[in-house]
Amino acid sequence: MPPSPIAVLGEALVDEFHDGPVAGGAPFNVARMLATLGLPTMFISRIAADDANGRLVLGSARRYGLADHGLQRDPLRATGRVSVHEAAGGGHRFQIHADAAWDHLALEPARAAIDAAQPGLLYLGSLAQRHAVSRATIRALAKRFSGLRFLDLNLRPGVDNALCAAESLMLADWVKVNDEELARLTDWFEADGDEAAQVASLMDRFALQRLVLTRGAQGWRFYGPGGAALAEGAGEAQPRLVDTVGAGDAFTAVLLAGHGLGRDLPATLALANRVAAFICGQRGPLPTDAHALAPWRDALHALPPGR
Repeated sequence: MPPSPIAVLGEALVDEFHDGPVAGGAPFNVARMLATLGLPTMFISRIAADDANGRLVLGSARRYGLADHGLQRDPLRATGRVSVHEAAGGGHRFQIHADAAWDHLALEPARAAIDAAQPGLLYLGSLAQRHAVSRATIRALAKRFSGLRFLDLNLRPGVDNALCAAESLMLADWVKVNDEELARLTDWFEADGDEAAQVASLMDRFALQRLVLTRGAQGWRFYGPGGAALAEGAGEAQPRLVDTVGAGDAFTAVLLAGHGLGRDLPATLALANRVAAFICGQRGPLPTDAHALAPWRDALHALPPGR
């Protein structure tokens, strides 16, 4: 039986590096990677009706085999932009420019696209909720969705507050956070104790089924209800680090793809960790040549089925 489609909601934009623009946005990164991994993917976002950055986004979607019929066109606002300020060692700081097309995601065409695709999983993030229009659309879609809802919590300026985090977590079944985000959540929601106790407290508070914690060079952990550690893995070294942009998105995409294909989740998470390290050796969130991801797609499809 073929896998059910995955619907991805959120921002599509252009990351402006010192050496040129690259199409990005966490949901767009996840959607392109999913399509390249062979998963039917419905990406819902909003770009300008006609500008250079919008054409860059469209060209990138096509390059990675991602259908663009969920992309809305805005006649008034520009395609989103992010200035990426890079630091030594591959780190980065984002300057996310305000009032972009993706801040004005319209509900009715998004609802129609999801109804037509009949996805089994819905991905949402927090950054796309920074503006009231897109926030209302995303939350309306998530509330009516009957399948698995996956939250990729990205605490960026505009949504780096306890209220947005809480309201997003209440919409989710599964959530992925990094170690810095976990520290913010435990501080906001007074989740005391060691890591497992903190996770258990958060999962109980927000009725979460699973929590995936990425820890950079320290690897990852996969938690079930009650803070039970279901699986964990060590970090993967990248000897030729370029930047870390999109590494977490690649991790998420492989996890969702493995889940959609019914693959063993600990094996999927271990592969996701390796793919994230591979992305750290690329400029931007995906390799320029989509064919570079073919070995990873083959490795994913070769994983054993889940129990």
